[in-house]
Amino acid sequence: MQDADLFGQLAGIAGVFVGFGALISVRSGGASSAHEVAYIRSMVSVAVWVAIAALAPVTLGRYGVAGHDLWFASSLLALLLLLPVYAVNARTPEMRQEFAAVPRATLMREGAADALLLVGVVGSLILVALGLVPGQEAALYLTAVDLGLLATAVTLLFLVFLQPRPRAGSDATALGADGRTRA
Repeated sequence: MQDADLFGQLAGIAGVFVGFGALISVRSGGASSAHEVAYIRSMVSVAVWVAIAALAPVTLGRYGVAGHDLWFASSLLALLLLLPVYAVNARTPEMRQEFAAVPRATLMREGAADALLLVGVVGSLILVALGLVPGQEAALYLTAVDLGLLATAVTLLFLVFLQPRPRAGSDATALGADGRTRA
């Protein structure tokens, strides 16, 4: 398969997002709110999906699967793994708390971005699986993996930018007039 290196690199990038999620979750004793937990779980689970989806055609190709059969099998596996990832994430207690606590405008903005990416991923994979665009199956599959990777990046971005600002004096350490940390 000609894109094996590219898919391997995309899986590696997804692994970095898994690592970011792990680092965020263990810093300072773990996530501090349902908001953080929900976003970290979403980012990590979609990044794991991206890694699996990126490696699927490479692995299947090593067994001699090629052409439409390769992209069909990879797309089917990707779809079968993706839909439960989103379903499980939506049903966690943290996500329910997130829906209850976050303002509707924020949920609509984030939900719209996530929905557009999910529609792009699922749509690309369905086009491949059904063989509706025979000359573009590899490109459509790559698009689905790329959009999944973008979804992890957007989730991380939302996590970072939607963090509440620290309250004055809420941290145990502060900077003195000389710029040095003091307790």
